[in-house]
Amino acid sequence: MEEVRNQQVILKDYVNGFPKESDMLLTTSSTILLKLPQGSNGVLVKNLYLSCDPYLCCLMSKSQVSHLESFTPGSPIAGLGVAKVVDSGHSNLKKGDLVWGWIGWEEYTIITAPDALFKIQHTDVPLSYYIGILGVHGMTAYYGFYEICAPKKGEYVFVSAASGAVGQLVGQFAKLTGCYVVGTAGTNEKVELLKNKFGYDEAFNYKEEQDLDEALKRYFPEGIDIYFENVGGKMLEAVLLNMKTNGRISVCGMISQYNLNEEEGMRNLSHIIMKRLHMKGFIVGDHINLYPKYMEMVIPLIKEGKICYIEDIAEGLESAPAALLGLFSGKNVGKQVVVVAHE
Repeated sequence: MEEVRNQQVILKDYVNGFPKESDMLLTTSSTILLKLPQGSNGVLVKNLYLSCDPYLCCLMSKSQVSHLESFTPGSPIAGLGVAKVVDSGHSNLKKGDLVWGWIGWEEYTIITAPDALFKIQHTDVPLSYYIGILGVHGMTAYYGFYEICAPKKGEYVFVSAASGAVGQLVGQFAKLTGCYVVGTAGTNEKVELLKNKFGYDEAFNYKEEQDLDEALKRYFPEGIDIYFENVGGKMLEAVLLNMKTNGRISVCGMISQYNLNEEEGMRNLSHIIMKRLHMKGFIVGDHINLYPKYMEMVIPLIKEGKICYIEDIAEGLESAPAALLGLFSGKNVGKQVVVVAHE
């Protein structure tokens, strides 16, 4: 049996408030056998790509509020990733298969519940897409926009964090539906990307706006039909003032609140009543049964060039902590991916 080094990124201890790079330790002291124990029904995978997502920082806190369990100090951080099967005791997976799902921030991971993995069928698209447009982020955009918001041609759509892993897709789905779409981002570079690459009708840099309510009235003088929520806080407060009667709000995330010791209070909630708004939060894992339906829709769109997806690639496991924290300062342009190994 070959024993190899297994480089890992571990959580040193539980974090209070916003994490630092020093809270995550890159270690090369761990080793792993490239063979599963006799009788195991798990799988051993070589990790290829990792997904950096804001909610991972929440899992570094002992008291975090999430549907996912906190990380364990001294153990590898984990998240969505793409991997290649090295050894398998599972009947539906064999050596050489490519999969995506929940893996460790390490070079190799033993997965004891392999039924939660998705076998990759389409290999004529970039493998990294399976932690983006062809994975949970694509499903999030699909379910939140189509299933919750039920868009109609000609409606007015607003997307916050619009150049991110989910937002860039929501805007393109909205344009394909025939909607008028405005997005917001945190740099002028991203604003141009929204308009010139993703086809947004308009976009603005929220950091340059003194009054978000005034900004939204400028872009939506008649109001907003659909809001895809990624941010929360003052952005949501301003949006509620500008929603149309019977508008729909799909609540995907609230990145502005994730690393506060105490979440901010909300104003303008009475508009939910007065305007008869439909506002729904969701966890995409509850709707994974729709994944085949989503793939039938999106694979042809990708191959026909009707939809595009931008990734920000960081090379090497050692780059993962900085890449993760960079999400909160807007350093990434598009979906943040970390390359652990090339196939």
